This record gives sequence, C-alpha cells and structure tokens, in this order.
Amino acid sequence: MSKTIMIVDDSASIRKVVRLTLEQSGFNVIDAVDGVDALKKLDGVKINLLITDVNMPNMDGITLVKEAKQLPAYKFTPMMMLTTEASDEKKNEGRAAGAKAWLVKPFQPPMLLNAVSKLII
Repeated sequence: MSKTIMIVDDSASIRKVVRLTLEQSGFNVIDAVDGVDALKKLDGVKINLLITDVNMPNMDGITLVKEAKQLPAYKFTPMMMLTTEASDEKKNEGRAAGAKAWLVKPFQPPMLLNAVSKLII
C-alpha cells in the first residue's frame, strides 16, 4: 500500500510540481490551498507526511503544524516546511511547532524526494 502525503501551498504551480514529483515516486497526494483547508481535510485520514508552505493566507504553515500536532491522529505525523523562508528565526519557529525538515524553494525534485525518504518510514 502506498504512502499518502498532504501538500499545503497557496501556489497552484508549486502544488502541481510537488504532486507530480511525489506521484511519479508512487505516493498518493492530498492537497490543500492553505492551513484552514488542510485542517478540514485532516479528518482522520491516514497521512504519512505533511508538507506545507510557511506564508499562506488564512492560516500560515507554522500555525498549521501547531494545530495539526494537537489532533490525536496527527500528533506523530512527520511535517516538513517547503518555503522561500530561509531565516534561522523562521526555521526555529518551525522546529518549535513540530516541523522535522525545512526545504527552501526553489527546489530540485531529487532534493524533495531525499527529504521525504528520510521522514517516511
């Protein structure tokens, strides 16, 4: 059975590139346009990894990670930030919220898959 990854980004083009990269590697993908949309879709469905942007309308990625970690079904789900943010301050905020990895855009698909392979067991 293949693993499921949720991607959360307000950019349709980023979601498309990430989806193609992951699906070509055999993953199932669920996508969401922002943190609010993602939380609605985290309704008990098994997610093996959540990948989120930081800067999004309605709910940013760091808040999403904090909120998702409060849900019993996702408390131990690995979460990764995929963002243009590269400051140590933001990285520390993400880590404190529960993010296990940080990948800066623009990214190369092999870099994404390498990070994913380290987070999904």
